[in-house]
Amino acid sequence: MDFRQLKYFIAVAEEENIGRAARRLNISQPPLTRQIKQIEDELSVSLFTRTPKGMELTSVGKLFLDEARNIEILFEQATERTLQAAQGKLGRLDVAIFGSGILDAIPKILLAFTETHPDVKVHLHQMGKAEQIEALRQRRITVGFNRLLAPLPDITSELVLNEGLLLAINEKHPLSRLHSVPLTALADQPLILFPSSGRPNFIDKVVRICQENGFYPKVAQEVGDAVSGVALVAAGFGICIIPESLTSLALPGVVFRPFSERPPHWSVDLSCIYRANDDSPILAEFLQTVRAFRGALKSP
Repeated sequence: MDFRQLKYFIAVAEEENIGRAARRLNISQPPLTRQIKQIEDELSVSLFTRTPKGMELTSVGKLFLDEARNIEILFEQATERTLQAAQGKLGRLDVAIFGSGILDAIPKILLAFTETHPDVKVHLHQMGKAEQIEALRQRRITVGFNRLLAPLPDITSELVLNEGLLLAINEKHPLSRLHSVPLTALADQPLILFPSSGRPNFIDKVVRICQENGFYPKVAQEVGDAVSGVALVAAGFGICIIPESLTSLALPGVVFRPFSERPPHWSVDLSCIYRANDDSPILAEFLQTVRAFRGALKSP
């Protein structure tokens, strides 16, 4: 028995007449009669009682009609869900996140995506850069967010935004009294750098900026993430150069100050990374959301 035969049976049961059912199905009466007989023979039951007016369901036929309708609904649902999956509107999206990026841009992108794709289940994974790359290669995640990714042949990196750099300073520190701070003022200051793994990383960026301005940073601490860095600033362990997104961390005792100099390259990227050969419809939909977010940032 196939799905076509179930549709024939449902039509005859609902019309209670072979002729009307045949017209509804746009076929002739003899093949429809043969199909109904074939179903009954296969099940070894009588589904209809033949009457002068047409066809009446037997008690077994009524039960079979309920089940046939359930199957028809399930088939329609399966067809619809398959189409949704092909359009990237149904399924699962595994996203890797990290430290400072989760404080601003990433939540906004994820919220925008889940609002327009409510049937896609988004699963978040906290991972460093090296872990994200390995997880992408092993297909444990679909997409990741990170900074300063070195070019890789099998991983594509797409810019989300560039963030300016600021200073996190303990409110009791003399530099906190300035409206803006020259970078050279940090030459003798203890700096807290992050993250301590995943080279190239933000530490390399900070060191390069300092060297371009004539000094090597005096490193007080290297910590695993930005939140830990700002927490150490609050505790008085030093000063921390941070991406702008970290200003959303309202830690007691910490103030944020811009640099007096604002060269264009004094910024750090936040990028979306994914497998270069991934043709997933869900990934394509998610990248559209990322691009819309980036486009909105460029708008006046």
